Parts: sequence; C-alpha cells; structure tokens
Amino acid sequence: MSAGAGGLAYFIPAAQLAIESTGQVIHVTPSPSTLSPSASGSPSASAAPISGAFTVLLLGSDDDSKFSADHVLTQSMILVRVVPATKQVTMLSIPRDLYVHLSTGGSGKIDGAYSYGGPSAAVATVEQDFNVHVDEYIWIGLLGLVKLIDAIGGINVVTSSPVLDDYYPADLNTTWPYDYERVAVLAGPQHLDGVHAMQYVRSRHGDLQSDIGRSQRQQQVLIAIRQKAKQLSPEDLPAISQALGGELKTSMPLSKVAQLLPLAASFDNPDTINQVVLANPYTHGCGCSESYLTANWGLILPLVHQYFP
Repeated sequence: MSAGAGGLAYFIPAAQLAIESTGQVIHVTPSPSTLSPSASGSPSASAAPISGAFTVLLLGSDDDSKFSADHVLTQSMILVRVVPATKQVTMLSIPRDLYVHLSTGGSGKIDGAYSYGGPSAAVATVEQDFNVHVDEYIWIGLLGLVKLIDAIGGINVVTSSPVLDDYYPADLNTTWPYDYERVAVLAGPQHLDGVHAMQYVRSRHGDLQSDIGRSQRQQQVLIAIRQKAKQLSPEDLPAISQALGGELKTSMPLSKVAQLLPLAASFDNPDTINQVVLANPYTHGCGCSESYLTANWGLILPLVHQYFP
C-alpha cells in the first residue's frame, strides 16, 4: 500500500532510505523539464534545486505469497502533483476497480496494469487514460507499510470511518495465505501500529463506499505518517532503512532524491494539500455481476486537467 507523506513530499525520506538499502532503482522516462542532466549521477552531484512542477505515481501492492513477485496487482494508485513555487500538493486516488484501456492491450481493471507489464505499464496506462504526464513512480509492497509504520513508532489517526471486517485476508506471517480473520479498527482517536494501520487502509468489506472509502483512508494514513515523520531524528534512519529492505522500488535516482529533500521539508501548511477521490458522479458501479467501476470521462478529464495541467 502507498506509504510516505504529503503527496510525494511524504515519500521522499522513505524512498531515499530504501534505495540506499537495496540499490534497487527501476527507470522510467523522466520529464526533461523537471529532471536535470546530472540527475542520474550520485546523490552528491551538483544540481540546481527543482523549481518546476512534477507528477509522481504512487503504487502499492499486495505482494504476499499468493502472488508471483512479478505479477502483483496494485491495491493503491495515487497521482501526486507537486508545485514547488506555490508549495501546492494534490493527491488524486484512482480506484483499483476502474475499468480502463490498458497500455498492454485490451481493457480491464486498472489494478492489472502493473501485473501485466510492471511499473512502466502502470505509468503508461495512467498517462494514456487520464491524459497526464508522469515524471516518476514509487512502488511499495504489502509489508513495506507495516514495517515503515512500526519503525517510526506507529501513527495517530482519528478514524472517522471505522473498520469491521469478517473476511480480512490473514496472509501476513503465515504458512497459509488464503485464510481470513476478523479485524476491527474502532472509531475515534487511535494510535495504530503497522499491522492495524494496514488493516485500516486495506479492508474493503466493511465500508459501504468500498474502494472509494478505502482511498480516503489511504490518504488519511499518508498524512498521519507525514506528521509522525516530522518527529524523527537522524538516529532513527538506520532502523527505518533496514526495516524497509526490498519493499520499495522507485524510478528516482539518488541525485534527484537529494534535490527533493530540502523541498520536502518546506511543505508544512496542510491547507496547501488537495485531496481528490473519484467517487460518484465521476465513477459508478457497472450494475452487473462483475465488480468494477465505470468512468465518467466527461467529468474526470476536466477535473484531472484542473489539478494536473
């Protein structure tokens, strides 16, 4: 599931630590307007601060043993646009069940784009269907969010949408990942560890809004992580790096991450964060036996153009 904070700004520290720990960087074509020629070098390379707006696709997957590591679905897809000049951040959650044209051919739920073609296919699908340009991507696995939140000492949230799920996947730390368990995250102020935070953002059976409600909870947890991360000291970073292991992949080279770190620290005003979820009338159920959402592109595309010009 997507983890980090304040749009891309929330994710940068985790991305830097994970890359340093694993050395795993998968490249997509960067935007010439936002990526300097030296960005593919070392993090110490001299580069001018980033001043132009840029867009990142955040991806989160259930990557437990039920799935092949190369063919996981994306349970979470969030487009993030950062405008450094105005310190504006926009987060737009894309429902996993949205029925779209896939860049790999044919049509299907958008969560399958990553499964069929990896991060490049997920990026290309979002670009072609939403008419946006994606500069970078960040992917995090199922255990990544659990480990990250535990490493920072848990998060504080006010759970306005409580979770009660009798069919939550019991697929963490088990030899039989096809079982279910009953989970509950009650309403009100809560301090959540990694497992309970994962239950809060992952459950979909107890929410009348299904994926729409889950998207709202995901954005809420991102903001909570950002708030908690502000309390961290440099002494906390080695433990976080070790905890993430190989649970995070990104197209950003270390040099670009280094350029973004000062920018991330300057995003302190919550009023500059726009949170967008494609609920009704932008999407609606298909009214059929298949569980997917159909898009009202006549409304979605103008909305996307407004926030992602």
